[in-house]
Amino acid sequence: MFYDQAKIYVRSGDGGDGMISFRREKHVPRGGPDGGDGGRGGDVIFVVNPNLNSLVRFHRNVHFRAGNGGHGGRKKMSGANGDSLRLEVPPGTLIREAETGAILADLIVPDQAVVVLEGGRGGKGNTRFATSVNQAPRLAERGEPGQEAWLLLELKLIADVGIVGVPNAGKSTLLSVVSAARPKIADYPFTTLQPNLGVVELDDYETMVMADIPGLIEGAAAGAGLGHDFLRHIERTRVLVHLLDGNATDPLEDWAMINQELALYHPPLDQKPQLVALNKMDLPEAVAWKPLVRERVMAAGYPFCAISAATGQGVREMLYQAKQMVDETPPPQPAVSDVVVIRPEPDEEAFTISRQAGGWRVQGQKIERIAAMTYWEFEATARRFQHILEKMGISEALTEAGIEPGDTVYIGDEVLEWSE
Repeated sequence: MFYDQAKIYVRSGDGGDGMISFRREKHVPRGGPDGGDGGRGGDVIFVVNPNLNSLVRFHRNVHFRAGNGGHGGRKKMSGANGDSLRLEVPPGTLIREAETGAILADLIVPDQAVVVLEGGRGGKGNTRFATSVNQAPRLAERGEPGQEAWLLLELKLIADVGIVGVPNAGKSTLLSVVSAARPKIADYPFTTLQPNLGVVELDDYETMVMADIPGLIEGAAAGAGLGHDFLRHIERTRVLVHLLDGNATDPLEDWAMINQELALYHPPLDQKPQLVALNKMDLPEAVAWKPLVRERVMAAGYPFCAISAATGQGVREMLYQAKQMVDETPPPQPAVSDVVVIRPEPDEEAFTISRQAGGWRVQGQKIERIAAMTYWEFEATARRFQHILEKMGISEALTEAGIEPGDTVYIGDEVLEWSE
């Protein structure tokens, strides 16, 4: 089954906890701290696999998570880094943030890799907090939580040539004749319900990839039929072969209608290099249409050819003409020039305070992250957190807001009691 869209949940790994530990060796009465740092959480990485052409994997499973970092150990042993999660996608995959629709990455190059979510930083062990004043610190950090996001994956097939036309114009037949692709073929509209890719061998060294784009109808740009599902795949093609049904009531009317739908969906589409091919020249109706169609098409500035996909008439010549147009056309460019990665907002110091039933809620990227990384069971680490509240101005802001001793303060997932 062909899938060209998916919505998935991804989460990078949590950082490992730093350790509070002291040397306990014979004849070393003041061994000092030796707690190691936690390991870094694994990243979420998307990788382009040129052998894939569908997002079917992401319909079988929609939740993906990278490995967590290992906890720090004694003797200053750092925890192991978590395993990164590598998700393979086909060329032409667009990654968006589900909530905002913002493009995070546009992957079109084989073996291209992008880190979309970074793993959490490992917490520091108490060795890192030793100073000349405090030589035996009972301080350490828990690992930083990983990042999470719902993502939209959208596949736009990458092909040298896209074959477009009305339903039953012979697109699937043409692809089956010129390549090893074997699409389902029958004599009725909407036979093809998914795009098909085929590799065309022109000679020992020349090849090109062709895509059979399912038949378009009037109103496709507005979503009629499966219009939007099909039109997106034309965006990546370098050249269009516009196949006209020589047995239709009016091939020229079909040609004008399809071009209009391309322009309505995405204006640059009707500007793509286009080779117009009148198909079914084995039928007398097509032969009768040929002079008028050729005259109108060439007058509009488009190259023209007449073929019969069923018998092979003119097909080889058409392929060489299409290949020449492909060679003269630059490859598709990604939607974003630089890869965008989900990262914390630049102003990490910002915070908000709100009154809610049962207490006060403090929100802010930095303070919530620090709260999650604090060992609350140790007095020294809790005291350090209090100092951070004062340094960031949160304590003063809570006092000005009217907080009273004994009130509950919520920071991230932590529930704290306010005291003077």
